[in-house]
Amino acid sequence: MNSRDTRPPFAGLTDFEPDRIFAEAQTPCYILDERQLRLNGQILGGLAERTGCRVLLAQKAFSNYDLYPVLEPYLAGTEASGLFEARLGREKMPDKEVHVFCAAYRDDEFRAVLQYADHIVFNSPNQLKRFGRMAKDCGKSIGLRINPECSTQEGHDIYDPCAPGSRLGTTRAQWDALMTDSMIAMLDGLHFHTLCEQDSDALEITLAAVEDKFGQYLADMSWLNMGGGHHITRPDYGLDRLERCIRSAADKWGVQVYLEPGEACALNAGYLVTRVLDIIQNGGVSIAVLDMSAACHTPDVLEMPYTPPLYGASGAGEKAFTYRLGGPTCLSGDVIGDFSFDKPLSEGDMLIFGDMAIYTTCKNNTFNGMPLPSIYKLTDSGRLETVKRFSYSDFISRLGS
Repeated sequence: MNSRDTRPPFAGLTDFEPDRIFAEAQTPCYILDERQLRLNGQILGGLAERTGCRVLLAQKAFSNYDLYPVLEPYLAGTEASGLFEARLGREKMPDKEVHVFCAAYRDDEFRAVLQYADHIVFNSPNQLKRFGRMAKDCGKSIGLRINPECSTQEGHDIYDPCAPGSRLGTTRAQWDALMTDSMIAMLDGLHFHTLCEQDSDALEITLAAVEDKFGQYLADMSWLNMGGGHHITRPDYGLDRLERCIRSAADKWGVQVYLEPGEACALNAGYLVTRVLDIIQNGGVSIAVLDMSAACHTPDVLEMPYTPPLYGASGAGEKAFTYRLGGPTCLSGDVIGDFSFDKPLSEGDMLIFGDMAIYTTCKNNTFNGMPLPSIYKLTDSGRLETVKRFSYSDFISRLGS
């Protein structure tokens, strides 16, 4: 099964009886695991303590602010991709740093961004020229995102900022053509983000490319942001190598190192609980239609694509009964994947998908008028607490007055 992580994604359920605990939940629903979030936070906090780096929560991956108090003690702040996330970070972690990167800022929003952000990263020399002085005059620390043109990803082209023709980050050629001495002097730091669910060997390779192309400027900077995509909380992640990379950069250039992981903060800290609505046989394929939708509730399954882990199931053909699991929408490709089970599925059976705290609640949608799944919190003691229920009003409010 092509899961995104080699760690057992249901480790947080080993002390509980999920079939019993989740039986009371209204499906489909997301369940956020407080204990697993805290364990991730402790790993990130330990990294910061040992190396002096500052770790930010990339809210694009996990923005369920009711759970921010679990992570906050271990983080330096939040990273935002625009105005609303910047405001969210400032309001929900008011005593922490707020960093913002956007591929292009809007004239009618930038002054509002300045109300919430401490650090502002620009994507291009043109954006730096347009907004940099305004940000500096407001006392903000500003940076430029660089593109070291060093691709280390395989199979995830949609997430590769170093792909040819990428709009993300400033290449050395663009720097040489467009950056003036006065613009360089405005910069407090440089930012790069090139990884996606990768180990620290990819960072080591990328850092060498950063040094080759931009090393001459780093000694004049006060910080270096190494972006996200670091799978730090995965058990087989090369943490020692990451720490060497951080210390090396800090010592060589005298910079404060920032990391802004999203997945690592909430990896394996959530579940999506769903039930079987119908069983269909077509051309020798057994199909189970669920009350959750890949297109609406787990969009990364189709975008990346990937096959999510499923509690108690295996890959197709590995167990006695194989089913194709799909959603109830009209999209023919609304398919989660093929899974096998020890016994046949029946209408009403509950299924639990793992690693569902990331890129779900912040990316879901109401295509076909599908209701948004409820959100619950699984407490340390194994109790479910309702965080949010959605209704027709949440659907219709997006579409008109």
